[in-house]
Amino acid sequence: MSIWSEWHAYLPDYLDGLTVTLRLTGVSLLVGLPLGVALALALTAPSKAIRRPAVLVVEIGRGAPALVVLYFVYYGLPQLSLTWSSFACATIALGFTTAAYTADIFRAGVNSIPVGHREAAQALGLSHGKELRLIVLPQAIRVVVPPLVGFCILLYQGTSLAYAVSVPELLSRAYSQASITYQFTTTLILAGLVYAALSLAVVALLNVRWPRRTRHLADVTAPAESPTATGR
Repeated sequence: MSIWSEWHAYLPDYLDGLTVTLRLTGVSLLVGLPLGVALALALTAPSKAIRRPAVLVVEIGRGAPALVVLYFVYYGLPQLSLTWSSFACATIALGFTTAAYTADIFRAGVNSIPVGHREAAQALGLSHGKELRLIVLPQAIRVVVPPLVGFCILLYQGTSLAYAVSVPELLSRAYSQASITYQFTTTLILAGLVYAALSLAVVALLNVRWPRRTRHLADVTAPAESPTATGR
């Protein structure tokens, strides 16, 4: 049997695994991105009582390997009578890691807004909440889209960690096929190609569309962070 005929035979099962991979990526983003925004706002809050717990959560989330977090949720929490399915555990673990990493991306976006814009909002008497909602966040979101897309690609590839807790995602399907046929080389190459095809397609789309939209922002945004805004 040629490699092409082998890949043709494996592909339907791989596509089922890819569906689970994309679903896990999407749900993890739905959990992690709102938490990331909330943590970023806490990191830039004037009050130390709000800022310090947020810093602790972000540092733990960034410092702990995602696989360790996944094992903790899947094997550790059941000892505290907290038991979920393998897909839910993977979602919680990857969502937590997503929140920690995207919090820093959102924080950098908030701090990239020119100080003069924030001073103008304060001069108009806007509250801190209105300043964030009307002035800071609309500009920051446009700045953070390219790094967020890059993180989404990493998360999509990182869902392969869910294989460790028996989520039937793409790598799990590839390993199952390899265990049956003992053709590890061809099965893993095909899995890598499926991962790479989607990742490169998203990168190409980003390169085509985003530079034109962000070029004008580079002229008006200040790269330096405001020490009073970060407080870190």
